[in-house]
Amino acid sequence: MNAFQNILVFVVVAPAGIFAVFALLWLLGWNPSERLLSGTTGITFSACSAGVAALIWKTSSALSVTATFGSWFAVGTYHFPLVLMVDRLSVPFVALAVVLSGLIGQFSATYLHRESGFLRFFLLLHLFAFGSLLAFAAGSFDLLAAGWEIVGITSVLLIGFFERRPAPVENGLYVFGIYRTCDMGLLVAIFAMHHWAGTASFVAGFPRFTGAQEVIICLLLLFAASGKAAQVPFSGWLPRAMEGPTPSSAIFYGAISIHAGAYLLLRAQPLLAQSVIASCLVILIGAITAIHGTIVGRASADAKTSLAYATLTQVGIVFIEIGLGWRWLAIAHILGNATIRTMQYLRAPSMLHDYHQMHSAIGGELSPTGTQLEEMLPEKVHLWLYRWALDRGHLDTMTERWIIDPLSQLSAYLSRGDQRPSPSPAPIPTGCAAEPSTSGSSQGGN
Repeated sequence: MNAFQNILVFVVVAPAGIFAVFALLWLLGWNPSERLLSGTTGITFSACSAGVAALIWKTSSALSVTATFGSWFAVGTYHFPLVLMVDRLSVPFVALAVVLSGLIGQFSATYLHRESGFLRFFLLLHLFAFGSLLAFAAGSFDLLAAGWEIVGITSVLLIGFFERRPAPVENGLYVFGIYRTCDMGLLVAIFAMHHWAGTASFVAGFPRFTGAQEVIICLLLLFAASGKAAQVPFSGWLPRAMEGPTPSSAIFYGAISIHAGAYLLLRAQPLLAQSVIASCLVILIGAITAIHGTIVGRASADAKTSLAYATLTQVGIVFIEIGLGWRWLAIAHILGNATIRTMQYLRAPSMLHDYHQMHSAIGGELSPTGTQLEEMLPEKVHLWLYRWALDRGHLDTMTERWIIDPLSQLSAYLSRGDQRPSPSPAPIPTGCAAEPSTSGSSQGGN
């Protein structure tokens, strides 16, 4: 491999290496200091940032940088290649993941100082960075799915970070149920690609499909992307994800994880361009989500949830841009929204403090914003929308009824199936004498 291929491999694998080393040392009984963890994190992501700068310079003159490691396995005509690739689509997302992960690492060194889960948070941060980089730099949908799943499981573990309280654990399981349900769309789409074209690689261009096949694959990918990006009707999990630490909320639901679904659709843009039905559905889902996020966000009672719905609104607009084929506008929108939301999440506690100080300094006369929207609506409509927003569009109720409850019942049924009752003793044949009792009591009369 040449120098740029080695740089690509280093950028993707370095966070995984740090995770593996510290996790192994922890299993062996060694607990590293906070200074060592934060220092190693800073050095790792600084080196990765330098590598990303080199990749940006390379992709400005070349179409892509590709590193091939053969096939994971092959069965007959089916093969699953291990290929890393950065091109002009993926390199901005790789840069975003590296820079913001390093920023969150440095911020968390102070934010989580003396926290009992300090090591656990940094291990999950490195694992998440590896998963997101693997998804963004994958050369096929097969490898993208691997990174996709790593991002999902680290997200769930960080939502339940404060495991001593029941709410974070319950909400983490709720999000896990939504993720697993929607991830089936990605897995089935990859299976369909292999079945119809023999490959899910996009290194040398997308394979050819018929019109009906393109529609099916696009709808499956849209199903997966909607779940990861919290688009309607799966938006109910987003406020529950705020149970995690503020730094993880910033990088997951303000920056990288929430935009992974948009990246999946951007990567599948050649297929979307050939399917009018799928493109219109992407626009429709994005528009409904943007309206939903705007209305519900105005009735949110805390800063993090309000920021989450603001992010949701912007991601909905990004979906509209993707559906319209405005690829580079969508990429610029994602980069700008991710950067701003990350800063807003990290500054949320200070922002509330500054707001109260300003409110007190001017004598409590700080007027609310956005009242012009209420003035445009009749009072009855305004009250109905307010009640609807407080219930978050009833999406929680629908999601629990149609996804979470059936999954819980299925899990309970399967767990009962594993606990098979022990076989009862064979009955004693008629006419045979029973064995004498060993309890010491006499049997029969004298």
